[in-house]
Formats: sequence, structure tokens, C-alpha cells
Amino acid sequence: MLTSLQNSLVKQIRKLHSTKERHKEQLFLLEGTHLLEEACAVNYPLETVCCTPDWQAAHSSLWEEACSRCDRAEIVSKEVLDAIATTVQPDGVVATAKRSVGASPTGGVRQTQLPFTGTMLALETVQDPGNLGTMIRTAAAAGASGLWVSGDSVDLDSPKVLRASAGQWFRLPTAVTEDLKATVQQSQQAGMQVVATLPSATLTYWEVDWRKPSLILLGNEGAGLSAELAAIADKQVRIPLSPGVESLNVAIAAALMLYEAQRQLICQ
Repeated sequence: MLTSLQNSLVKQIRKLHSTKERHKEQLFLLEGTHLLEEACAVNYPLETVCCTPDWQAAHSSLWEEACSRCDRAEIVSKEVLDAIATTVQPDGVVATAKRSVGASPTGGVRQTQLPFTGTMLALETVQDPGNLGTMIRTAAAAGASGLWVSGDSVDLDSPKVLRASAGQWFRLPTAVTEDLKATVQQSQQAGMQVVATLPSATLTYWEVDWRKPSLILLGNEGAGLSAELAAIADKQVRIPLSPGVESLNVAIAAALMLYEAQRQLICQ
């Protein structure tokens, strides 16, 4: 059992708390039982799995499955587990995995290109990991076909993003684009309608025909969508707000439109 905080593996995993180190090592952190279950459910290959003796005793089947998918498995003390986790009260297991494992039909940062079909989200400069994780979770729940995020957004594999996605990170196809404008234009060339959200728009979001393949453009939490991206959208829509309410949280806005799209598709 690993008990020393000076152990080389412990030091390596602790470095992954940093975005810079995750990029450098091309690894990310999986924290908690639920995320590990979801990773195993979609056969995501793991690098290292660390757990406490109590967690191993309570989750013997999951431990065996995780061990069969990883390069290294270690039992660690509670003090070590607390040190390698980013959460205040970790539930007893932390794993690491590669940031990219090649082409796959399911989500995560493994994708470099997504098929332009169905209903998709395209996010510009989203900074809050809770918002991004919530939108991944909501998009998966609403049957979206994928999610694009601009390169200047919060990391797709930030530990907080993974936790906020409630495991749906592994199931929704996602990709980072360094040129969101070009990606939007590619979606238009592929026959998708691009719908931008703007508070000044005259069209409400429920007046859109969401039965068509659609790319929903959403912007930064504070600044909103850039004028450049809004200008190339096929439709600009607003979400009606009561007087005195300035705006909605971006994840709530995404949820409203995703579920309106699903409602129209179900009812057609």
C-alpha cells in the first residue's frame, strides 16, 4: 500500500491538478466511483487507478474491472488519496487516463471532428467548468449529437467539467475547435442551420423549426456571443425574459433550446 506523499506516482498524479501539466502529460483525472463506472461502461482505457482499502472492499467488482483496463493499480492510504484528489471529500478512488485515445463514436476529448448532423451545441469562450459540464450532461440527456467548444474555453477534461457532466462526458461526442467560425461555416456547408442566441433578436427560440439539423451557438458567460459569430448565423433568437431580468445562465439557455428541439422532433 502506498502511504508516502513523496512517492513518485503520487507526485505525478498531483501535478495533474494543473491544466498545464495535464496538457504536458496528455493525461486527465477521473475522480469518484460514478465517473470510474462510466469510463468502464464505455471501455475507456485507463492509465492508473488508486483507491483506499475501504473503497476496494466496498467496490470489489468495479475494482477488478478497472484493474483489467489500466496499466497500473495501487491501494493507497486515505492521506494519499486525499492528496491526489482535487475534491475536498473524495469518495475513495482516483484514476488517470489519456486525454486522447483515437477516433471513437462516443465523447470526451478523443474527438477531433464531429459529424454535422442532428442537434449540436457550439460554445464560444465558455469559462465556467460547471456550466460546460452541465451542458454536456444536458445535451446527452436531450439526445444531442455532439458539442463543439472553442479552444479558448475551459478545458473539456477539467476535473470539475467531468464531475458536472455526471459521467455523460464519456457518452456525448465532443471536440475542441481552434477556429470556431470555420467550424460553424463547415456545418452550414453540410446543410445545418446555425441558430445564435441574442437578447436583441426578434424571433423567439420556439419559433425555429428545430426538426432541421441545427447548430446552436452560445457565447461567453459575461460577454455573450461575439458579433462575428452572430453575424454568420442563419437565425438569431432570444429567450423571453420578465422585466428586470437581464439574462439567463448559459447552461439553462442551452437546455431550453435542446429540449424544444427534442419536443419538435418527438411531436412531428
